[in-house]
Parts: sequence; C-alpha cells; structure tokens
Amino acid sequence: MEENNNLKKIQEAIESLPDNFSILEEQIDVELQMEYFEFTKDKDNNQGIDDFEAAEQQLYDPDIEDTEKKRLLVRLAGHDKVEAFRIIERFQAQAEGMMRNWAILAIQESRMILQSSLLDEQQVFISTGLGGKGQNIRYFITLLNQDTEVDFTDTQKKLISTEFQYFLNKSEGELEEMNFVKGFATGLFLFPLKKNLQDIFKSFIDECNQYGNFLREDVIITNVKQLSLDEIKTFLKQEEEESEQEDENDTEED
Repeated sequence: MEENNNLKKIQEAIESLPDNFSILEEQIDVELQMEYFEFTKDKDNNQGIDDFEAAEQQLYDPDIEDTEKKRLLVRLAGHDKVEAFRIIERFQAQAEGMMRNWAILAIQESRMILQSSLLDEQQVFISTGLGGKGQNIRYFITLLNQDTEVDFTDTQKKLISTEFQYFLNKSEGELEEMNFVKGFATGLFLFPLKKNLQDIFKSFIDECNQYGNFLREDVIITNVKQLSLDEIKTFLKQEEEESEQEDENDTEED
C-alpha cells in the first residue's frame, strides 16, 4: 500500500511539471550529483565572484586542489552572466574524469539560471544517473526468463527486441541497446518522462508470452545506473529470500 502511494505521489509530481523542463543528458554518478547539490546549499559556495578572469585562471592552476575548483565552479554557476557560463563551458571542454562531470553539472545549473533570468520564469531541471535526451529519461531494464538458468532461444531474442522496439515507438520512446545473457535480457531505452511506463510493459510482456509464456511478469527497471550481471543476481537472490521469509511467516500465522 505504501509503495503504491509513493508511486502515485511521484506520478502526480511528474504530471504537474511545466512543459519547459530540462533533463540532464549525460550519465553521471548519482553520488556525485548529490555531492554537487550539497555544495550549492553551503553559504560559502554561494558567494559572488568579482574577478571572472582570476577565477578562470585558478581553474587551470595545478597547485589548486580539486575541492577548491569544485567550489569555484559552483560559485560561477550561481551567476546570471554569460561570461560565467562561458568560463565553465571552456573548462568542461578540456576537463577529465570527475572534474569534467562536475563541470557538466555546473553548466546545467548556469544555463538554468540564465534562462530563468532572461525569460523571467522558473526553470525545472531533472537529473538521473543514466541521463536522458530531450524530454525522455534513460532507463536500464532487465527482463527475466521464466527459468533464469536457461538461455533465450534465437526466436525469443528476436521477438523481445522487435516487440519492445514496437511498443516504445508507439509511446515516442527509443530502444538504444539490447543484450542477452543466460536467463536475462538487458537493455537501455529512452522513454517520455510524462508517460506511464508501467502500461507499456504489461502490454509488451503479454504480447511476448502469447508465444510460449517465457517471460516473467516482474522486470527490473532503474534510471540510476546500469546494473552488472552480479548485481542483478544479487537482487534476485534477495527477492527470493524475502519471498521465502514471507511464506514462512504466513505458514506460522496459519
């Protein structure tokens, strides 16, 4: 019941979004995103910058620690000036690893602040671990064979790929990648944020199962990260153990 209420609240929040929301396109680790947003809450990181040229020089100074460069990028992103945006943009173009991703987040914040200032209306920015494209969110999915110790047949693989693509296209989604391993099919796909994802999966699985009832109705979907095979197996093992525990509890109550 609580899970259904949470899903309902999430759906209501999504439906109330304005049409001009923006989605982070890049795939950036959620923990780094949370660290960035925590930085923006710190008053010390919200101080204005008077000398943009000096700030830019500091970003490229090898003697300045990454923590200070992170702070500079957050402070630059808080300005509603094109000059600040360009400084972040130039830095991001040559940065690598974690600092590049941090700069990408700063660019998104800077762009949002500029747009809010120019258009005189609040901008909404949405970020997930897997990013997105346009107004579509990217998801990672795991489809399960009824017997996870058995490979899908070639016919089943073709059916899964073609039917999934068909149902996504109907909803203005896009299949980016589909892979098959023993007992599982995994994929990356884009789907409109404001459309109901659950509806297409019921239809898709029902359609596939007309040809042998080989897919489980349960699927694993996340927009946080791509799961490894070991992570998928660990998740399924935990689900199985929880289910067995619930069965034992029900038996004891009877």
